[in-house]
Amino acid sequence: MLRALFIVFAVQVLQFCLVKAFTKLSDDSIKAIPDPGDDFDIKNGKLLAPILQPRVPGTPGSAAVLQHLADFFRDELPSWTVKFQNSTSKVPPSDKEVPFVNMIVTKDPPWTSPGEVGYLTLVAHYDSRIKPTGFIGAIDSAAPCAMLMHAARSLDKALTKKWASMGGVGTKTEEYDSGLEEHKGLQIMFLDGEEAFVDWTEEDSIYGAKSLAAEMEATIHPALSTYHNAISAISLFLLLDLLGSPNPSVPSYYKITHWAYRKMTTLADRLQSLSKSESKDILSWFPESDKSDDQWIGGYIGDDHTPFMARGVEILHVIPSPFPMGIWHTSNDDGEHLDIPTCKDWAVLVTAFAAEWMDLEGFFETNTKQVKDVHNKRTTTSKTEL
Repeated sequence: MLRALFIVFAVQVLQFCLVKAFTKLSDDSIKAIPDPGDDFDIKNGKLLAPILQPRVPGTPGSAAVLQHLADFFRDELPSWTVKFQNSTSKVPPSDKEVPFVNMIVTKDPPWTSPGEVGYLTLVAHYDSRIKPTGFIGAIDSAAPCAMLMHAARSLDKALTKKWASMGGVGTKTEEYDSGLEEHKGLQIMFLDGEEAFVDWTEEDSIYGAKSLAAEMEATIHPALSTYHNAISAISLFLLLDLLGSPNPSVPSYYKITHWAYRKMTTLADRLQSLSKSESKDILSWFPESDKSDDQWIGGYIGDDHTPFMARGVEILHVIPSPFPMGIWHTSNDDGEHLDIPTCKDWAVLVTAFAAEWMDLEGFFETNTKQVKDVHNKRTTTSKTEL
């Protein structure tokens, strides 16, 4: 009995340490994060343009966009694992049975087994509303999907380089000392069925997210795994929504992840000071970095994170409030109304956040050698820092 309790305690300590430790990116590494370039061109951009079409669940447009996402990882990032999760639900007003397909991609340390990897999970929905007719949903959420594609591609080589330097076993080598065995992976979810078919209710919304969260909760890992089921392996669920309009104002919604909000704010400040951002003042996007204890009044915006949050997953919800008026849920939510510099800056900022989470300092292609003694630069941030 005591042995079993010790094992459980040791696993919990390991989980906490792996979540909270990260390495601050140097100025050189931030400068080395790739710019999206023409990939966000609304007519010919390789990442964004194919998503800018109506993509209501169960329609040819939805299938075309899902194929675009799958082809991107198959052709450009073949080392990532791509999985699809399928479900069907009856939707109003006719109770028609509609299929929903979520796409989940992961990149894990090569020496790990199921149940050992804790994930930074980056999320956006790829479906669009059924009304108004022909609705595109550029900020909602074609652009966020393209941002996540850019982040995956930008991080891929650095992740591979880091894990190769660790000798293929996740422990100290001559070039890199992780301090602990490394069990952090990157997971990206492209979710279907976020939008309501009639009016947003608990029943008529987030169809794909509800199905996936339930399935992940029921997916049990082997005995004595670090994470007992698939959903417990999500260390942070970072959800992007309604991004791509200029001058967004994103609140900090959850006290428990305010430390992560502050980390993103710090990175925004650094991007701006290093002239890495194209927008005039991206630091103003995060007005609640100094939010005090007595300012947390509860409440949240319903979105794809809610069934995961209900199962204990920690959430960083990156969505502006107020919503972009004159754009949100109107025919104006199209490519022509996107602010492309804002889209690019979000893509680079999310990449930088994920790079620090994944301890990628020293593994980007820069003009200086950084791999040696990277472990001496490690910093630690508490999950509940306020």
